[in-house]
Amino acid sequence: MDRAADRAVEEVVRTSYGRLVALLAARTRDLAAAEDALSDALVAALRSWPERGVPDSPEAWMLTAARRALIGAHRRRDTAERAAPALAMLADELGDAPTSAFPDRRLELLFAGTHPALAPEIRAPLMLQAVLGLDAARIAGAFLVKPATLGQQLVRAKQRVASTGIPYRVPDPAVLPERLGFVLDAIYAAYGTGWDDLSGTDAKRTDLVDEAVHLAVSVAELLPGEAEAHGLAALVLHSRARTAARLAPDGRFVPLEEQDVMRWSRDDIERGERHLTRAFALHVVGPYQLMAAIQSVHNRRAATGATDWAAITALHDGLHRLAPSIGGSVARAAAHLHANGPDAAEAALGDIDPAARDAYQPYWVVRAEIALARNDSDAAAAAFDNAVALTTDPVTRRHLRARSRSSSDVTSPLA
Repeated sequence: MDRAADRAVEEVVRTSYGRLVALLAARTRDLAAAEDALSDALVAALRSWPERGVPDSPEAWMLTAARRALIGAHRRRDTAERAAPALAMLADELGDAPTSAFPDRRLELLFAGTHPALAPEIRAPLMLQAVLGLDAARIAGAFLVKPATLGQQLVRAKQRVASTGIPYRVPDPAVLPERLGFVLDAIYAAYGTGWDDLSGTDAKRTDLVDEAVHLAVSVAELLPGEAEAHGLAALVLHSRARTAARLAPDGRFVPLEEQDVMRWSRDDIERGERHLTRAFALHVVGPYQLMAAIQSVHNRRAATGATDWAAITALHDGLHRLAPSIGGSVARAAAHLHANGPDAAEAALGDIDPAARDAYQPYWVVRAEIALARNDSDAAAAAFDNAVALTTDPVTRRHLRARSRSSSDVTSPLA
């Protein structure tokens, strides 16, 4: 077995899967066929590269092989007339390498996923799978739905894309306001999926945070007059700024309030502030701007040495009124716990739908902290145990288990 060849194939899958699918689907308008062709190309690489060596440009080799696989698939199907234009374009581009066109093509594919022919609830998940190569299980976790259900919806959506000939291009400016939100939601879900992989052990989510930041900034640059595009760019930049401080040298998770601000990225913070300033200057307030403002206030601790919990709570209250969500409600409760105590936090949790909260891990973490603030160690331990049961990341599980064990003899600093 040639480990160098295997590693090269794995690297292409890890870093370029979504970009390659985007390039292929941009021409054929068939997401399922693009994914099948890329799978064929990966198999071909595993057979060829150990014998002939890894090519100088693995991505270009993979794109060429996938395009040839697409042509072969079209020829094997009795659809010559329908496929002829796509075949001609593919044949003309067999020698092209995937270069700087990737980000633009990915944006085209993102916006194509907002086409009104697709059901609204499937648009963001379809973009995540087509552009970033996430599987249904990961996407389902981001949107709190069952993987099997989402998988079926994605298959149907791809079939609809192929059958209706949805164009892969940025929509006309007149319809951008109604479509942009789906693109932003997909990018933010991708960011959250990568952010949740604290241990960095999931190869499918490696570099996903940086990919999402890049896409968010690209959308803001593409649409400089859209406040929420700048809001999302500000949000993910402010959040990513704290990446290096999330883990202690020994690998332990470090909560935000305990992080060493000297390890925060000043560059990301400054870039985030620039996007937030541009967003607010457009005088159209949206949820991503409010979320970005919350992260901005957190990051001011690097300059002031203290966290303004009153400001953060006020922003959370505004976000709750504008765009209520289970994640926002839990974060709002945590802010009220710091600013106003456990009773205010308990009241904030009361807004959450009971049918959704029991399977939502952050809910139990905040519930445990409320119990600690009331010196109720038994309730705290039980809530931490529920949170542990809903956690898959190893680093986070270790942190929560340690909190659970210590809850019987450690009083919360909020008490």
